[in-house]
Amino acid sequence: MLRRPSLPPFPAGALLVGGAVRDWLRGLAPRDFDWAASSPAQAAQALAAQVGGPAFALDEARGYWRVQTPAGIQHDFVPLPQDITSDLLRRDFTVNALALTADRKLLDPAGGRADLRARRLRMVSEANLREDPLRAWRAVRFETTLGFRLEPATETAVRQAAADLAAGRLPLPAPERVRDEWQVLLSHPNAARGVQRMERLGLLALTLPELREGIGVQQGGFHHLDVFGHGLEALHQLLSRFPEAELPLRWATLLHDVGKPRTRETEKHPGRITFYGHERVGAELAREALTRLRLPSAEVNRVAALIRAHMAHLPSDEREARRFVHRRRELLPDLLRLMLADREAARGPQSTPGTRQAYALGIERVLAALEEQPAPPPPLLSGHDVMALLHLPPGPAVGAALRAVAEAQALGEVRTAQEARSFLQAWHTRNP
Repeated sequence: MLRRPSLPPFPAGALLVGGAVRDWLRGLAPRDFDWAASSPAQAAQALAAQVGGPAFALDEARGYWRVQTPAGIQHDFVPLPQDITSDLLRRDFTVNALALTADRKLLDPAGGRADLRARRLRMVSEANLREDPLRAWRAVRFETTLGFRLEPATETAVRQAAADLAAGRLPLPAPERVRDEWQVLLSHPNAARGVQRMERLGLLALTLPELREGIGVQQGGFHHLDVFGHGLEALHQLLSRFPEAELPLRWATLLHDVGKPRTRETEKHPGRITFYGHERVGAELAREALTRLRLPSAEVNRVAALIRAHMAHLPSDEREARRFVHRRRELLPDLLRLMLADREAARGPQSTPGTRQAYALGIERVLAALEEQPAPPPPLLSGHDVMALLHLPPGPAVGAALRAVAEAQALGEVRTAQEARSFLQAWHTRNP
């Protein structure tokens, strides 16, 4: 018999609604609770006193309140509708059109409990889905994160909604809302499968058309998948090996080869397919796409930087490992994780223990160098020192000189300020 987790105390007269009921029925402990109460402010304050954490208004005029517990569990409160059945029947999917009373009586006007048992995702109505077209993306998100399957009529409705969105017959949801669905999807271990489902239902073209350009683009060489399939497999490889990977790394892995279709070349080298510069083109395409989805600029910058650096060669000796770390320190260790996922996705069945061993050795060299020097050493010279020594005015040449000294210091070639000055004079002679 399924053991269900305990629930927090119900505020007087309140109903628990939506996803928390769904998860509780499945034997999962909810972390986000939605409550419908006759007095949301009073109910929120009462629960806050019982479970800890402050109660605060999200929208006082509309009566929306929230309690955030010290354990990170969220409780949202909204006014109790006059007709709870009608309210539930306006929701997206039957498994979310559920409510629970304090005495554990289930309100299930759309048959959601039967769908839960069948692991079936079914819309409450097509009108509901079309009223808020974001529900098409949410269908894929729920299908992936719950491990359910869209029932045929719902799948048909999602496909039709995608077609109507593409044709302008339905309004596109706000980019921020679509972004949030993608972020939750990419946070799941089966994210690659979810992205593939987006494509099959016609939703990928509405979100990341750049990624779709890789469909059918063959790569040759040791690649056994087209560009699109390779991106999905790289994401799968990343999440299999590094389930704790943060979202910017997940985005970078999915999009790391997005520049290949626009740089594919066959004429310069007969019999060979090349993608020269795809990492630079891909970084900018990813930047445009994720900016369009309103991701925070810091995350967009990191994704672009990882993509731009993913073709770096692993070092063959300790000195090169120190150089690798010095030049890419801010991207480590995520860059190594991306490179490993890329390699495993590319070679697939052609990978051998020998090639894996060689690649692992390169990664170990980088990690050893990073452990040896986890932070850049304090600079030996300042910009004023450089200008005085080389008789330079302020400008880019000073920055280039400082970078040269910093790299020499990271490689262990200079250790004191005097050694740095001698190095810099010799460097300046070679680079006047």
